[in-house]
Amino acid sequence: MNEIFELQYALDTFYFLMCGALVMWMAAGFAMLEAGLVRSKNTTEILTKNISLFAVACTMYMVCGYHIMYADLGDLLLRGITGDGATGVEEPATYAPSADFYFQVVFVATAMSIVSGAVAERMKLWAFLAFAVVMTGFIYPMEGSWTWGGQSVFGLYTLGDLGFSDFAGSGIVHMAGASAALAGVLLLGARKGKYGADGSVNAIPGANLPMATLGTFILWLGWFGFNGGSVLATASVESANAVAVVFLNTNAAASGGLIAALIVARFMFGKADLTMALNGALAGLVAITAEPSTPTALQATLFGGLGGVLVVFSIVGLDKLKIDDPVGAISVHGVVGLLGLLLVPLTNDASTLSGQLIGAATIFIWVFGVSAIVWSILKSTMGIRVSQEEEFDGVDLSECGMEAYPEFVAAKS
Repeated sequence: MNEIFELQYALDTFYFLMCGALVMWMAAGFAMLEAGLVRSKNTTEILTKNISLFAVACTMYMVCGYHIMYADLGDLLLRGITGDGATGVEEPATYAPSADFYFQVVFVATAMSIVSGAVAERMKLWAFLAFAVVMTGFIYPMEGSWTWGGQSVFGLYTLGDLGFSDFAGSGIVHMAGASAALAGVLLLGARKGKYGADGSVNAIPGANLPMATLGTFILWLGWFGFNGGSVLATASVESANAVAVVFLNTNAAASGGLIAALIVARFMFGKADLTMALNGALAGLVAITAEPSTPTALQATLFGGLGGVLVVFSIVGLDKLKIDDPVGAISVHGVVGLLGLLLVPLTNDASTLSGQLIGAATIFIWVFGVSAIVWSILKSTMGIRVSQEEEFDGVDLSECGMEAYPEFVAAKS
């Protein structure tokens, strides 16, 4: 029996780590997606933000974030032991907490990556990284402690007892990242030339749609680790079947989201809009993330389709409100993240609509409120927006001192 346990333990740990690696690969997806959807003169800076925020997230979550979110495991991580009750010995950290930490930290980086795209093309690099320190070290871990951590919200109520459920993070990760992004965008303001004095919305096309498409495919692939890894095991018949269902539904939702967004864009704009199709796929993925284990494949497709429809209307609606989000991150991860939470009770009897609403409100109020305070402090001290001249020339030169495509003449619009 001990040999069987050790084999199952090893297989589950290996699966857990490989899923974490897939989620880390999503960082490359966000980098490519955002680099493709910004103008060429802002490419180097957006890539610098994406790789730097990952390093900041890993460091801050190790130093304090993991301990805030999971106090007991955080203590063990710092001591480098597991205290594994199953084996009765203390040994070098393997599954708990080091494997768990690795899987959790890439989720933290994902939440911060959402902020990167929304504030693109006009935010100071060091202000963004300063916010990343607080977001990954405190804001996200506090919210995570109330949800996946199981701790009460300031001693007032426990979300799990109210019927809140979020399997892989539609709200905990995606809506949280979008809430922080929204607070930053509101204080930052729109890009110059995005909105006309007469209320018109001027399109600012991205520089590299092939790169944006590659980024979406990478994210789609990485999402199998995001949702599949949240099963937490695979070395038994039951867990293996659960993983297969999650993979199936994740893929179905992405497909449904892309098809729905493409059709809606065709009716609204008269053309097959690639950027809407890309965001539709991502919206489908976000919509199913809250509960990919209980729907049927057809239900998952329909849920993803709802996300794809909603994201198109949300992107257009935010533009009408003059909320400038260059990559549509707030709509994809925030608006559709909320949809994902509200869809959970349709297939998961353990959740309740009231619990989902209270959980969503808790996440949004905390993350948006504290983020707004942090952004305001940064704005009043170091400033968060580059000058008008620097924005016109491109933040690659002013923030990084180099261009992504030096062989070509830099665009000035």
